[in-house]
Amino acid sequence: MDILLTTDITPFMLYILLKNGASITFIDCMIQLYFFCVLEIFECLLLTVMSYDRYVAICNPLHYTSIMTNEYCVKLVVFCWLTVFFIVVIDTSTILMLKFCRTNIIDHFFCDIVPLIKIACSGTQFVELEVSVLGPAVLLIPITIIIVSYVNIIVTILRIPSNISRQKAFSTCSSHLIVVSIFYWTMFCVYLVPKKGQSSTISKVLSLFYTVFTPFINPMIYSLRNKDIMKAVRETFLLNYILR
Repeated sequence: MDILLTTDITPFMLYILLKNGASITFIDCMIQLYFFCVLEIFECLLLTVMSYDRYVAICNPLHYTSIMTNEYCVKLVVFCWLTVFFIVVIDTSTILMLKFCRTNIIDHFFCDIVPLIKIACSGTQFVELEVSVLGPAVLLIPITIIIVSYVNIIVTILRIPSNISRQKAFSTCSSHLIVVSIFYWTMFCVYLVPKKGQSSTISKVLSLFYTVFTPFINPMIYSLRNKDIMKAVRETFLLNYILR
């Protein structure tokens, strides 16, 4: 998913920066918008599923293997994908109904819903209503489930008598919590915080976090707890130091 999101956004963004602006066809813009929405909403749902996985692992460890079976995990992921496609089809369909007859300059480095609404010359009330309803729902429902899951996780961990066991339990959630914090903080700032006082430059910088920075840093964050990867990194640095 991170590879797909980076592929959808980064190449054309770099082209825009190198050319100090560039053109994109309407169809390409809609395709980019579609895949961007699909991947971002899917990440919201996937992070929620991962929090449920951590909840089962810590709060019901003896039943973890019987609950989180491969078949059940596949069902959860498929459900997330189907939900995402249903939501994004509605979003892109309403955007396609808009008319763009004035300026065709998007003040952004990729095709996003808000910049497209700004340059539309037809009535955008329905699209804005849809975004104001679906946007908070897509963000707030998953983050509520994540918060409830981690409240239960923290309560369970605090009941563990051994400090070593507590540290191990917290370490299993650390990577996921870091990714959730970075992802949702920027998404909330861009889509839910009132735009008054927020310049387009700040909005674009914040967008970089969840379109470029988060997909780039995710593999590193999730790899920090992998002993084989950490061993390989140490050996690589040691080898470079010896060769110098």
